[in-house]
Amino acid sequence: HNTHRPSFTAHEHFYFSILIQTDCTLYIPVSNDTRDLLLATVSEDSTASQIHQSVSALSALGLPLASQEVVSALKALHVLIIILALLTASRLSQQAELGDILEEIEDLAARLDDLGGVYLQFEEGLEATALFVSAAYSLSDHVDMEPPLKEDQVIQLVNSIFSKKSWDSLSEAFSVASAAASLSNNHFHVPVIVSAQGPAAVSHSHPFLRLQVTDVLCQPLSSASVLAESASAVSSKSAVLSQALFTLRDGVFELNFMASQPASGYYQFSVAIAGDSRFVANHVELKVKVSTRVAINNMDLSVVDKDQSIGPKTTRVEYPTKAKASFMADGHQNFAMTFQLVDETTGVELTPHQTFVRLHNQKTGQEVVFVAEPDSKNLYKFELDTAERKTEFDSISGTYALYLMVGDATLENPILWNVADVVLKFLDEEAPGTIQAKTLYVPKPEIPHLFREPEKKPPTAVSNTFTALVLSPFLLLLILWFKLGANISNFTLSPSTILFHIGHAATLGLMYVYWTHLNMFQTLKYLAIIGSLTFLAGNRMLAQKAVKRYSNRFKLIVPLLSFASTRMVSMFRLSKSLTLTYLVHYVPFIHYIEN
Repeated sequence: HNTHRPSFTAHEHFYFSILIQTDCTLYIPVSNDTRDLLLATVSEDSTASQIHQSVSALSALGLPLASQEVVSALKALHVLIIILALLTASRLSQQAELGDILEEIEDLAARLDDLGGVYLQFEEGLEATALFVSAAYSLSDHVDMEPPLKEDQVIQLVNSIFSKKSWDSLSEAFSVASAAASLSNNHFHVPVIVSAQGPAAVSHSHPFLRLQVTDVLCQPLSSASVLAESASAVSSKSAVLSQALFTLRDGVFELNFMASQPASGYYQFSVAIAGDSRFVANHVELKVKVSTRVAINNMDLSVVDKDQSIGPKTTRVEYPTKAKASFMADGHQNFAMTFQLVDETTGVELTPHQTFVRLHNQKTGQEVVFVAEPDSKNLYKFELDTAERKTEFDSISGTYALYLMVGDATLENPILWNVADVVLKFLDEEAPGTIQAKTLYVPKPEIPHLFREPEKKPPTAVSNTFTALVLSPFLLLLILWFKLGANISNFTLSPSTILFHIGHAATLGLMYVYWTHLNMFQTLKYLAIIGSLTFLAGNRMLAQKAVKRYSNRFKLIVPLLSFASTRMVSMFRLSKSLTLTYLVHYVPFIHYIEN
């Protein structure tokens, strides 16, 4: 015990108060300074988070607070701020005016985003969604008023909150835990979680279907009653069970489904959970597998003569023994096998998904697999005609081990049975003298491929003539330039002009090199470099020519303006002299006539 106790902030007191609520043995001394610090934080100048932490600490430490002042200090704008306001209001006195804050639950529910009708969450993320659920039920329990949330909204919120297997931060994990606690312990809505104990499967050795009914915290709901409203086969849609009540035993609800004598396969269960008006998501659908053991009956092996001159001799073999004698089949005789697959317990005939007959050459390791199919009476038949099947055996005679393979997802005992040995003889045997073992893991034979032969080239004279015709316009251009004289007076030796013409020539040369040596990608790479330099040089060259052209026009316009001004002065002087002459000579004459 130190004489100088450390001073804690309001934020630290909030977490200490949480520890006190979880562990009653903890004690934190509360002084007047602590109370004043927490009360001072409850003001309009504080954030909603600070107000929430201070009110939570005051409530947990048993210190008095003015609830109405807290209500006035809460300002709700952002989603997280509104949620913190709801959490804070849940710790205030019930005599405080909480109506306005309580209405925010419905407003927040309207701002939830619906994701495909499965998830319901805020745009702000998982933490805000989980805190909203915790705040809504905490405040609703506090004022004893059901929150304005529909059952499907509660289910979608549960799906959204518990969809993640891990969390990004401790605060996010804390918000999920708070939401789980609120959903498991409130006065209005308790989501029900129904899951099978172990695999959802029954059999004659394990006839009971066991279900665990819990809340979201995996706490058993022992007060619930579980009813199987219906159970129907997935394949035929026929109902085999209805209105069957599960029995509670050691916290697990169980039902003897095999008492209904269902056939093996998959069944769709519709289960209802009752016993509490708060239960939501209390109607669930389950798929249950009924497994069984298969037995092989009436396994008959025979060799059938093709011309029916000799009756078949049938040998019956009992599972799992192997036939003592071998069976021979050649071009004149076929090998036949018939059998039945039944339920080992009930004797009902079965048709598993996978029933194969495998013939394995004991010398070469070659395997050939056939599908055994049942007839209308569910009797499996397999007949081997060596004349028709010789290509599948590569016409390799020898002793083959005959296996029966039976498998299905609903079978507890898949079967691989070595039934007998069959000696096959092919009349037109084409197999090599030394038989090589076949395997899939060898290089495949090379497949020769012949490309289309190129077309025959034309004669050299035709090619040369065509080349001359193509080049003739260029030759004509050179001749005309020589005769008429090419005007190169405007060509300047500036770097931009020289670089532009070099780039233009390089582009034409690149086209030729592309035709002879390069591919398209190499050409584009070089063209990008040459084209960029040519573009910049050409732009500079044109700018210089434009400046030169405008300067020449200015030199021409200045003399013209000077000449025009001189002429205007001369004309002004002439008009002035003519006016004086008119006044001197004609005005007196007019005056004389008038007199």
